[in-house]
Amino acid sequence: MCTIKLKITNHIAYVTLNRPETLNAINYYMLEELSRTVQLLKSSSEARVVIFQGAGEKAFSVGADLKERKSLTEQEVRRNVQKIGEVFLDIENLPQPTIAAINGYAFGGGLELALACDFRFACSQAMLGLTETSLAIIPGAGGTQRLPRIIGETKALELILTAKRMTAFEAEVYGIVLKTIEKERFMEEVESFANNIIKNGPIAVQQAKYAIKAGINTDLLTGLEIERKAYEITIPTEDRQEALQAFAEKRKPNFKGK
Repeated sequence: MCTIKLKITNHIAYVTLNRPETLNAINYYMLEELSRTVQLLKSSSEARVVIFQGAGEKAFSVGADLKERKSLTEQEVRRNVQKIGEVFLDIENLPQPTIAAINGYAFGGGLELALACDFRFACSQAMLGLTETSLAIIPGAGGTQRLPRIIGETKALELILTAKRMTAFEAEVYGIVLKTIEKERFMEEVESFANNIIKNGPIAVQQAKYAIKAGINTDLLTGLEIERKAYEITIPTEDRQEALQAFAEKRKPNFKGK
């Protein structure tokens, strides 16, 4: 069975976690397929924005497949934890902007996948949480590191130590979710947001993302140097010339990512 589906349409890559019968629980086979998909997207010039979503009506992903975990040796558990961390880091480091379209349950590793994305949108019926401590473990795919960087240390401690399950609206208040959207308009609004990114210069978008991500964990002077070098990459591009030409001709630019 194909546990990860990839479709690229109008410069949007849709990566679908495809185990709806398990609420898109993440097993080792899915991690391997997800890893291959992310490596493919890394070098894709066609995909300008990547949307991660869950198959079915109920879940984005409920995290690690606990049925699989129960049958694993301690060594195999360590293998899985290392693999999921590596794959989610690769997602975080994709050059394209990434969006988690949280259409239902997002618990444990499912929410950690979403935290590795640049943006998170939640359907109004979604439930979210890093619930690992209720299973006598801790978030092991970046949750203890990414969540406090997104919402602050105290709030992250609260959510992780209490294993709190949040509604989508609560997650928006915490700052985990950019926006909560009613089910009927969910993907329409997510795609509209993606298209607002796609209309801009692809190389500029990727360099702006890189400058922010690389610079945020450094001091200001280092960050400004990162920004300068990222800007310089956009100077010789055909897209920059096209933008100037389009402005002079009072038309919308036709960016080609060159």
